[in-house]
Amino acid sequence: MTGIPVQVKDLICTKGILTTCSSRMLENYVPVYDATVSEKLFGQGAVLLGKGNMDEFAMGSSCENSAFFPTHNPWDLNRVPGGSSGGAAASVAADETIVALGSDTGGSIRQPASLCGVVGLKPTYGRVSRYGLVAFASSLDQIGPVGKDVMDCAITLNAIAGYDSRDSTSLNLPSTDFTAGLTGDIKGVRIGIPREYFVEGMEPGVRSAVETAIKELEGLGASVEPVSLPTTEYALACYYIIAPSECSANLARYDGVKFGYSYQDTPDMWKAMETTRQLGFGPEVKRRIMLGTYALSAGYYDAYYLKAQQVRTLIRQDFDRVFEQVDALVTPTSPVVAFPLGEKMADPLQMYLIDVCTLPINIAGLPAMSVPCGFSEGLPVGMQLIGPHLSEERLLNMAYAYEQATEWHKARPGI
Repeated sequence: MTGIPVQVKDLICTKGILTTCSSRMLENYVPVYDATVSEKLFGQGAVLLGKGNMDEFAMGSSCENSAFFPTHNPWDLNRVPGGSSGGAAASVAADETIVALGSDTGGSIRQPASLCGVVGLKPTYGRVSRYGLVAFASSLDQIGPVGKDVMDCAITLNAIAGYDSRDSTSLNLPSTDFTAGLTGDIKGVRIGIPREYFVEGMEPGVRSAVETAIKELEGLGASVEPVSLPTTEYALACYYIIAPSECSANLARYDGVKFGYSYQDTPDMWKAMETTRQLGFGPEVKRRIMLGTYALSAGYYDAYYLKAQQVRTLIRQDFDRVFEQVDALVTPTSPVVAFPLGEKMADPLQMYLIDVCTLPINIAGLPAMSVPCGFSEGLPVGMQLIGPHLSEERLLNMAYAYEQATEWHKARPGI
């Protein structure tokens, strides 16, 4: 990584450099230590160009929830880049950096990668250390690379993956060279196409681009068969109980007492804490804290949170069953292309639905990646590859084979 310019999402700690989570709550926070991934990148000679803008505390799908400013899509500056790692995807697409690090809690690497026409990888949960990542939902968060092509992502994954004793969820595995398996040979790979991911309301251009990409993979020697993941219909509701619940607990620490924004213009301690959180957090963060607090509250825990965890188990079992039949799944990354800035801000449910194809993978802790596979109305479309636990090598090689046979990853916005 010597001399390679990188951008790091602004919720990954960088020693001596502002790490704000794009929130007023942490707008002046300067960490006294590096996250493990920052340590690894800088230790291998990577050059930090800056911190990537994002939705506040990674809560959003458009990068419009930043407390400071929205990020614009390089393909059309009047449209969103996706989120929450919108700054990472936009900077790579605009050739402002070679690679970037994002975090993915429900699609926050893959969805902006799709909307900006770059490659984004969410590794298996635990493959990359989360030490120094400011938590949103700890059982769902995962750090991963965004790059111009598959090789860039594989090289970056080599740099950041590995066991870390400081992260209790880190997997203690032998080191892997993720570039070594990039042969481009996918003959005999069994691909499943889950019908539940071709959702109602998907833009026709997205469907067409992904279906064409699937035919390309078949032409490269892979076999393709339809499969079913019936619990997918419950994934959105399951996610929006578990993630806000974990968010409610994780963000309880921001009370104006220990660090971060602090409102002190009152003699009453409780009023100071209340006002700190009222002024320090943006509307989407407060919405999710309230949802999570409600789901965890006495009398509702069993009805909502416990039931959501039971559904989570069923979703995992669905994937386990399907991966006995096939080696990987192929789906759209997003049901839509980049939409105009401001279009969905007044309707949270419509915004949440943007991640319908990505969040089940976080619920199950699986690896997945988005690869450019075409355009719809002049805007990039991404194909999502999903694999069983620890199958990053196979996914990267499938994506590499597709890249070698197509030119979509070489397209660049005219800015």
